Amino acid sequence: MPNPTPQSIQPSPPTQPLTLPTTLIILGPTAVGKSALALEIAKRFPAEIISLDAMQIYRGMDIGTAKPSPAERQRVPHHLIDCQPVDLCSNAAQFLARVAAAQHDIAMRRRLCLCVGGTAMYIKLLVDGLCDAPPAAPELRRELYALAAQHGSAWLHEHLLKPCDPLSAARIHPSDLRRIVRAIEVFRLCGQPFSSLQTQWSTPPQHPAPPMIGLTMDRSHLYQRINARVDEMIAAGLLDEVRRLRSAGIERNPSASHAIGYKELLAHLRGEYSLDLAITLIKRNTRRFAKHQLTWFRKDHRIIWFDVEQYATTAALADAVLARVPITSP
Repeated sequence: MPNPTPQSIQPSPPTQPLTLPTTLIILGPTAVGKSALALEIAKRFPAEIISLDAMQIYRGMDIGTAKPSPAERQRVPHHLIDCQPVDLCSNAAQFLARVAAAQHDIAMRRRLCLCVGGTAMYIKLLVDGLCDAPPAAPELRRELYALAAQHGSAWLHEHLLKPCDPLSAARIHPSDLRRIVRAIEVFRLCGQPFSSLQTQWSTPPQHPAPPMIGLTMDRSHLYQRINARVDEMIAAGLLDEVRRLRSAGIERNPSASHAIGYKELLAHLRGEYSLDLAITLIKRNTRRFAKHQLTWFRKDHRIIWFDVEQYATTAALADAVLARVPITSP
């Protein structure tokens, strides 16, 4: 039986109460309302939030990553936000170490840990661990990024990734330069496709996954929300933010400089696009990213799905989530 499309995902039927968690993961596509749900749940329990957004770790990337506001961060402690300068690249191992440290600290304070985000790979790593891939090779990465600057990410995808790792090529979008480079890098360093190393994720994990709450909504409505959010970001000063980050060295960080919203406006500042075209591309690329997120998430049958449009308020959605995943103070 084929997997449901994102539009047809329905809340999972209740089976039996889940083990009372000290960690709850809230995931879903961009702009669906994950942060609002986390903040609502945090009203009801002593809780802290860990961001699972790959770009919120960078200082100064505020508007384009939809970071929680200072008032929200004052109301509920947040972790993995503003961890490092924008010109210094992060990696998966650093991410896992930071999450583990934050979870330990939150547990010591006997608080509920709400892990919130849409970076699918980070969530996969958190739940199932790292696969046995080699560490990054800076010289090789510089070579691959130089080729991408000359020919484009789609060229790397077609001519370098697809011949050596067709399974990864099928999973990775031609514009996702960071993941394209990583997959090529893994193959060149160890002689095995990245996709073959990731097969260890098909074996049952040693420890049960924390409950995962997935949020979804009608695709066309989600796309309308994405378009509106981009307009709000531009009105809030995203272009000026990108100018400041360019001065701070964001273009030295291939991960941050290729984040949606930033790569398009950086291209505009370099004279490659008009501002109107850059905004159009941000909306298009964000919609494509949301589709990719849903495609990735719906493969994991451990996720308990909720259609946010079935609930009149975020409070009502939180009531439904807490009825399905009972929580007591840790």
